[in-house]
Amino acid sequence: MNKEICRYIDEHKADFVELESLLSSIPAISPLSGGEGEYKKVHALEEWLRRQGYTDFQYIEAPDKDAYKGVRPSLILTIPGKNKDKNFWIMSHVDVVPPGDLKLWHTDPYKVVEKDGKLYGRGVEDNQHGIVTSVMAALALKNAGIQPEDTVKLLFVADEEIGSVYGLKYILKEHPDIFGKEDYALVPDSGSSTGDQIEIAEKNMLWLRFRTKGVQCHASHPELGRNAFVAASTLVLKLAELNDYFKDFQDNLFNPPCSTFAPTKKEANIPNINTIPGEDIFYLDCRILPTADMDGIMAEIKRRCRQVEEQYGVEIAIEIVVRDASRKSDPESHIIKRLENVLKDVCGKEARLTGIGGGTVAAHLRNIGMNVAVWSTIDETCHMPNEYTWIKNLQNDAKVMAHLMI
Repeated sequence: MNKEICRYIDEHKADFVELESLLSSIPAISPLSGGEGEYKKVHALEEWLRRQGYTDFQYIEAPDKDAYKGVRPSLILTIPGKNKDKNFWIMSHVDVVPPGDLKLWHTDPYKVVEKDGKLYGRGVEDNQHGIVTSVMAALALKNAGIQPEDTVKLLFVADEEIGSVYGLKYILKEHPDIFGKEDYALVPDSGSSTGDQIEIAEKNMLWLRFRTKGVQCHASHPELGRNAFVAASTLVLKLAELNDYFKDFQDNLFNPPCSTFAPTKKEANIPNINTIPGEDIFYLDCRILPTADMDGIMAEIKRRCRQVEEQYGVEIAIEIVVRDASRKSDPESHIIKRLENVLKDVCGKEARLTGIGGGTVAAHLRNIGMNVAVWSTIDETCHMPNEYTWIKNLQNDAKVMAHLMI
């Protein structure tokens, strides 16, 4: 363990707080969720990094007419290593989800508050924890005059929260040669409060949109219509029952060890009370075990839709919003073994290899053959009101990342 690196990180708590505060003050919300995108936040991050002496930046901008300045930018900071033929990527995402009901927040979500060793604010954990720890790790090496072993690429990517269409998927499509065959990566976008969990696999992600069409009419004569809202509500319950239907098919690498099916977003139907809605739209978030039969699951979902159609005389259309599959990282690969060793050396922790239901950008890298470790020390408060991260965890994770670099 390098004491100079650790001392620098311990002594620069104020920089962690400053960077977290800067990033949270600039909402980077997808236009699909009512925001402007990542432009202002990414450029503010670049300016902060330039003040630290960094100059090697590359922007990759995905066109999006609904975003500020019409683009969704991702930013790469390159730190040359002794080995120029291999890159160590640390990939964090810049975008955040909306704060939700402000009444549930104890503080302004866009103004970081430090209290009892924690930083509170939207994005401080998801995924500014990863941004800040990777940046501070690099600064610790820079201060100590240590060149990384392999070239380090800090990738601050756009659009992770809404499927990565304007983020990593765009990069892989338009710049397929940016990742080398020998490259490896760390994605600090999931983890555990104990910091000993290394995620090496993810469940397949399936997001579905259900559009129920009935017949609209006046609410005083419901017999003249076909209530799409009632039919859709019945379907919601039938789809929620899939959790029990498929619960016996399990893989203990994951927690929970089975596929999950969660009805989530619902779109508004009619604006007034005294009308029977003729259309209703809701969404289902499915996290499917990699070894599960996806075609069989879709067939069961369609069967339940047909039951509701027959019961209520409606039509139900299913649209696939997101369907992502992910490979598994090799447990014996360089990044996994290296992270295991660093966790033991720096933190005294024995690593646990796991799979998760949440989706990260690691899935897209694994699908091109790259070995990726997903790791960080967080309490998983992402997307919650009063999101927070521990300052001590920011500092300890930065120490781990710095030692991974050398």
